[in-house]
Amino acid sequence: MSDDKKQSSSEAVSFDRIKSIYPHVDEEETALPRAWSSKDKHTHIKWIDSYRVEFKGQGNGHKDASSIRTTHPIPSSCGIYYFEIKIISKGREGYIGIGLTQKGVNLNRLPGWEKHSYGYHGDDGFSFASSGSGTPYGPTFTTNDVIGCCLNFIDNTCFFTKNGHNLGIAFTDLPTNLYPTVGLQTPNETIEANFGQQPFVFDFEDYRREWKAKIREKIERFPLSTKFPNWEAQLQHLVFSYLVHYGYCSTADAFAGSTGLSLKEELNSMRNRLKIQKLILAGRISESIELTNSLYPGLLENNFQLLFRLKCRQFVEMISGQDSEVRPFRSPRSSARSSPSMSPVHFSHLRSSGGSSPVVSGSHSAVASLQPISEETNGESRNGSSCQDKVEDEVMEEGRDHSENGSEDGDDTLNGDMHVNGSSSVDGDSSTIDVALTRKQLCGGNEMALQKLFSFGRELHGLSLQLQRDNELTDANRKLLQDAFSLLAYQDPWNSPVGYQLDPKQRESVSASLNAAILESQGSPGRTPLETIVSHTVDMMSLLKKSGNGSAAFVELSDYLNIS
Repeated sequence: MSDDKKQSSSEAVSFDRIKSIYPHVDEEETALPRAWSSKDKHTHIKWIDSYRVEFKGQGNGHKDASSIRTTHPIPSSCGIYYFEIKIISKGREGYIGIGLTQKGVNLNRLPGWEKHSYGYHGDDGFSFASSGSGTPYGPTFTTNDVIGCCLNFIDNTCFFTKNGHNLGIAFTDLPTNLYPTVGLQTPNETIEANFGQQPFVFDFEDYRREWKAKIREKIERFPLSTKFPNWEAQLQHLVFSYLVHYGYCSTADAFAGSTGLSLKEELNSMRNRLKIQKLILAGRISESIELTNSLYPGLLENNFQLLFRLKCRQFVEMISGQDSEVRPFRSPRSSARSSPSMSPVHFSHLRSSGGSSPVVSGSHSAVASLQPISEETNGESRNGSSCQDKVEDEVMEEGRDHSENGSEDGDDTLNGDMHVNGSSSVDGDSSTIDVALTRKQLCGGNEMALQKLFSFGRELHGLSLQLQRDNELTDANRKLLQDAFSLLAYQDPWNSPVGYQLDPKQRESVSASLNAAILESQGSPGRTPLETIVSHTVDMMSLLKKSGNGSAAFVELSDYLNIS
C-alpha cells in the first residue's frame, strides 16, 4: 500500500486545508509534502503513521543516527513553505535534528551533516549546513517544544521557529528539490509533524501576507521604461479598442472625444453588434441568429461550427423557457427572459493565448437548412409525420448515455435558482421572470413548447449526424450537443450534473465568439489587444511559477485588474 493511501479518512479533511495554504501548487505536476515516507527512512526509524515517527535503535553514538524524509520534495511554486515538528519525547538524550535534505543524502546521519543537507539540532542549538561542524544558532529544544522550519523561495533562505517565535535566518543560497527531514539518535525519541493539516503555532499566514505586500509594493513601484515614452497613448488605445470591440457605444464615443482618438467603425455598426450580444445574453438565441443573418448575410453560413454552437445553445435556452421559439406559449407573466448583467466579465474565461476558433468550410447547405421552426409544425416533422415520440427516444437516449457515463463538469451544477442580476432591454422589450416556473419545468411547463423543443432537437440531432458523416463535427461540438441533450435525462435539469449549462453566465462565451466572428468578417481582430495582453500575462505567470520563481506564487492578476 502506498504512503498516500495509508493516510486515514480523517486526514482527507486536512487535504483542503493544506491546499488552501498553497493555492498555486498544481499537485498533478508537483505534489506537496504531506506525510513521512514509510520507505525513504533509515531502519532505526519506526514509522508509526503519516506524521509520527520514533527511534528504535540502540543509540550507541553517531553511527546510530537515523533520518526520515517526506514522500515528496517541496515545490518552488509554494513561494514559501513551512512545516512544524512537535517533540513528543526527547528520549534518552534528545539528539534530534530538524531540517531539509535532498534525495539521496545518507539517512544514517542527522540532517545537516552531509552535503545538500541542512539542520537545526536540539541537543546543542547549533545549525549545520552540509558539514559536521555546526554554528551556534538558537536555543536547545526538548519534550513538548514545537520547532518550525520555513523555506523561502523568494530570497532563497531558511529559518526556524521555536514555539511560534522566529529564530532568524539559518541558511542562505539553498539548492532546489529539498525534502522536510527529521533525524533521531537515541532510544524513545519521538516526534510528530504538522505539514499544514492542523493550524501552526507560528503565524505563518501573517508571514505570507507580509511577503505578498512586499511583492505588490515592488510591482507598483517598478519604474516605467524610457523605451516607451508614449505609454499613455498606448494605454488609451488598449482601453478604446476594448470599448469598441464590445460595443460600448456611448462610452467609446465619449472616450474618443476626450483622448483625440477616432472611431474606425460606425456607431450604427457597433449598436448592431451590441443588439446581437444582448439577445444572446438574454437567452433569445433564435432572434440573435435571425438578426445576424439579416445584418451580416453569409456569416453563419460560412462558419457552420459557430452556427452549430449557437443552435446547441438555443436548445438549452428552449429547455429553460427563454428562447423566443418557446416563449410565445408561456403566459405573459412568465415569458420573460433571465437577464444577466449586460456587462459580462470578458476576461473570466481567458486561459491561454491564441486566436479565435477556426472557420472550416463545407456542409454549408446542411447547416443553413436548420432554420427556426415555424409555429405550424407543432411537434411534427416537415414532411408532416408525427415525430414527438421518435424525437424523445433519440434525444433521451443520448442524454441517458451521457448521464450513465458521468460528466466532467459535475462539480459545477446549479442549485436550481435562476439568478437575475438586473434586467435588460432589446428594442424596448422588457418583462419580469417567474423564477419558480422556469427553474422547475421544461419550457416553462407548456406542452406545445415541449413539442417544439423535441422537434428542434430532432433536427439538431440529424444535423450532427450529417456533419459526422462529412467528418466535420468537432469533438468540442459533439460534447456540446451531448451535454445539451443530457439535460432531458433528468427530472430536474437545474439540479443535475449537467445543470451548469442553464446558468445565464454560460451565454457569455457564445456571445463573445459571435461578436469576434462579426468583427473578423469586417477585417477587424477577433480579439482585443487588451485581452491578448492579459492572456499572455496569465501564461507568463504560469511559466514563472513552474520555473521556480517564488514571487510568482504571490501575484494574482485579478488583484491588479479587479476581475474575477
